[in-house]
Amino acid sequence: MIDILGFSCRLPLVLLLLPLALLPLFVAPRRADGIPALDAIPADPVSRAVDRGLRIAGAVAMAALVLAGAGLQRSAGEIERIGRGGHIALLIDRSGSMNDSFAGRTPQGSEEAKAATARRLIDAFVVKRARDRIGMIGFSTSPMLLMPMTDRTAAVRAAIAAIDRPGLAYTDVGRGLARALDMLDEDPGEAARSILLVSDGAAVIDRKVQADLRDAFSRRRVNLYWLYLRTAGSRGIFAPPPPDMEDNPQVLPERHLNLFLASLRQPYRAFEAESPEAVAAAIAEIDKLEVAEMRYRERIPAVDLVPAALGIALGALALLLAARLMEVRVGGSRKMGAAP
Repeated sequence: MIDILGFSCRLPLVLLLLPLALLPLFVAPRRADGIPALDAIPADPVSRAVDRGLRIAGAVAMAALVLAGAGLQRSAGEIERIGRGGHIALLIDRSGSMNDSFAGRTPQGSEEAKAATARRLIDAFVVKRARDRIGMIGFSTSPMLLMPMTDRTAAVRAAIAAIDRPGLAYTDVGRGLARALDMLDEDPGEAARSILLVSDGAAVIDRKVQADLRDAFSRRRVNLYWLYLRTAGSRGIFAPPPPDMEDNPQVLPERHLNLFLASLRQPYRAFEAESPEAVAAAIAEIDKLEVAEMRYRERIPAVDLVPAALGIALGALALLLAARLMEVRVGGSRKMGAAP
């Protein structure tokens, strides 16, 4: 396959016939006619223009047919895009508690599950971030890739539409954060990189996992956000516990997850929301914070140009056929050399 100026052919040897397309420009078919010469007829610019146009149509038809036979296509490649936005990894908690309402019970009446609230508001967030490249990971017992990093908003919204499906009980946020970092590393290009963690709780992160995460975050710059969907009556992540309560990750996992994320020496913001309205306000604030110039490369697939070439050939041949049908024979039907 030969690639020239972004175009290639599946059967390049057929292109050896392409010079034949020049024949109509220099050679015209001859036939017997009753008029011996046209030299005495005054010059006719319109006729000459029509003649040249028909010759060009013949050349175009032949060239298009050769290109179609060679399997012309636009080659696959990559183009660089520059816009305003960033690379955002959505890390969504899919534990069973996300199916409860903010009141900590099965949704009743007009109540909305926390997962449904997250789905609705994150979908609106993504619609407004059309210039971002967004990937999505769900986590409960283990992290699961829901959508690789892409700027295809429709694909991301389709993944978001499924986040309110029933989840499992456990919340392994440590492995989820590690997988989000890996996804950001897999995406090339220069852009602000962010992780948006949406969760209503946390489990204890193993010390080894904490050490691995500290090392991973130390080698890159990532804007980190935690949207904590707080259940009514539960303790917040900012207030210290009373003197009679133990202050450790086993008793207060959410508070200590917040302390751990704040210790990673990365730009970090935590938002505590205990109602759909508070979630909407937090996401709006994150939307304002995440504005930066981004540079990335997009892969362009190959495009088959054979149908277009055949269409051009058909149009040129139709023009030649129409001209042929409109021809008028002059000079009678007598053979050349016959007596008048």
